[in-house]
Amino acid sequence: MRRGREPIPKLRSAFYLIKCPDCGEERIVFSCSAKDVGCRGCGRQLAQSKGGKAVIFGQPVKKLD
Repeated sequence: MRRGREPIPKLRSAFYLIKCPDCGEERIVFSCSAKDVGCRGCGRQLAQSKGGKAVIFGQPVKKLD
């Protein structure tokens, strides 16, 4: 699928504030992170790198601009 011409293209990635489902601690995660991201409190995996967009396992609280 081809994207139309835009004078300023929109970003496809963003930063998210993710809440851990186990301990409730919040952490900022990049949607296209190159490394796996874990919770600092309990050690549960919050995001897994898949080469492109990361798979987010936690609960997204909000999108950061």
